Amino acid sequence: MKVWPTISAALERYGASALVTVLTAEGSSPREEGARMVVRPDRSFSGTIGGGQLEFDAIAIACEALKRGEAGLSLRSFSLGPDLGQCCGGRVRIALEVIDAERRDEASRLAEKERGGPVSTRALVGGDGKVGPREIVEPADAPFIRLNGTELVETFGERRTQLWLFGAGHVGRALVLALAPLPFDVTWIDSRSDAFPAMVPANCRCVCSERPDEELNNAPDGAWLVIMTHSHALDRTIADTALRMERIPYVGMIGSRTKRGRMLSRFRAGGIGEGALDRFVCPIGLQSIRSKHPAAIAASVAADLLARQETAAGASDSGVPLASSLASARRTSR
Repeated sequence: MKVWPTISAALERYGASALVTVLTAEGSSPREEGARMVVRPDRSFSGTIGGGQLEFDAIAIACEALKRGEAGLSLRSFSLGPDLGQCCGGRVRIALEVIDAERRDEASRLAEKERGGPVSTRALVGGDGKVGPREIVEPADAPFIRLNGTELVETFGERRTQLWLFGAGHVGRALVLALAPLPFDVTWIDSRSDAFPAMVPANCRCVCSERPDEELNNAPDGAWLVIMTHSHALDRTIADTALRMERIPYVGMIGSRTKRGRMLSRFRAGGIGEGALDRFVCPIGLQSIRSKHPAAIAASVAADLLARQETAAGASDSGVPLASSLASARRTSR
């Protein structure tokens, strides 16, 4: 969920909204710190802090605050077992901020900034709970939320992975749908214009190219590749090109272990070194899922990509190079 675009739209329609954020989470809890939802006066909401009784109570508290017109920040703590009867057993502290029409211009400014990617902000909280103007902090790498005395530091927007998908066959179509709700921006490439469906998810753009391998020159640094074209020769050409680009940390290809062996043989014969080959993943997906149904393969690949993304994010926070973390994830998944 893009937080500030959602808040901005709510302000235009309702004149107020409430931002609910998990400030801290101890022990077992439904969602992690920084999970958010935006609640509107009519009890509709976007996002989630984990569902269940915690979310139900948070919505009720937010709507009551909106009804009273209490603009500002307040904190609530919940012991999930004793207070809510949930089996998680952890403890969650939420920050609830009512944002009214007076913040419309600020919300609009932050919405425009967040549409371009993650944005970090800093604001001061007064003794009455009023949150001062949010100043944009560069770069956008602050915690999702941290309240230190009167200083409120937050990051809004998802860390999304640029994923370049080659091939618009049955599995490609299924994978685009599987990735639609996940934090990936998909560039979908095929040489056949009629292979693409009439409509695609909002996180996907289609590129028809007679030379799909040449499209790699337009891929941003750090993009991940998933290759599943209608031609094994084209698969090999795309992968060969990508493996010679150090800026591409993940080169995944649909196939079997036999296909992997043959591809590696050709790559080595072509002079590609072992360090580069460590970025090559074939077969892709969770090997514990054996079904060859397109939707099952897509679910398997999406789950594996999401696991690798989380591994890469953790490695980035600890300073481990992205390619190394992805290679490690590949080894441990076999």
